Amino acid sequence: MIFTSFTKALAQMGDPRFRRVVILGVALTLALLFAVYAAVLLSISWLTGDAVTLPLLGEVRWMDDLLGWTSLIAMLVMSIFLMVPVASAITGFFLDDVAAAVEARHYPDLPPVPRMPWMDTLRDTLGFLGVLVGANLLALILYIALPFAAFAIFWALNGYLLGREYFQLAAMRRLGRAGAQELRRRHWLRVWGAGVLMAIPLSVPLLNLVIPILGAATFTHLVHALRPDRGRID
Repeated sequence: MIFTSFTKALAQMGDPRFRRVVILGVALTLALLFAVYAAVLLSISWLTGDAVTLPLLGEVRWMDDLLGWTSLIAMLVMSIFLMVPVASAITGFFLDDVAAAVEARHYPDLPPVPRMPWMDTLRDTLGFLGVLVGANLLALILYIALPFAAFAIFWALNGYLLGREYFQLAAMRRLGRAGAQELRRRHWLRVWGAGVLMAIPLSVPLLNLVIPILGAATFTHLVHALRPDRGRID
């Protein structure tokens, strides 16, 4: 069931509605990361000024350059991990569009559903972003302590978080919040497995920018396959 949902989603990646979400998601993600890095550079420049006086060394004028290059390297390393939650959270704003495109092609007999209120989407997306960023920052400790298991920890953690959130959001469109939570609890292991399938390619730079779109489509298929009333049209 998971692989069937995944292959259906993969086959639809050329859909113009998917491409629109991919372009918007990638553009917003890169803009946010560049904005954060620019803020870091401005903060370094403000704190260090033109010169810094250090014990034994005296006046040093290259400290801001050193910190700037160090922050760039740190940002590149951190972006590998932070790109995942940022791209996933931003894509959450467009999940409704992805789900609607999937249903229009594969479930045309279903009646349309109203879009989630913007404030509800914003609240859920920001909450999801906070959980993803917090969990991945805490996981950095495990990555350093257990480097041989870093990828397994990354896949298991983000697979669980992505599966939980994307399944919930996709199911809420048809079942409401309470119904979506009940369906997710009933099939939590399968949802986690589908999340891990999404999380594995998240370790690949650039590819991880489009995986949230693929994940949203996959979980839309999975919700329809697992719905207890799937034999009945809404």
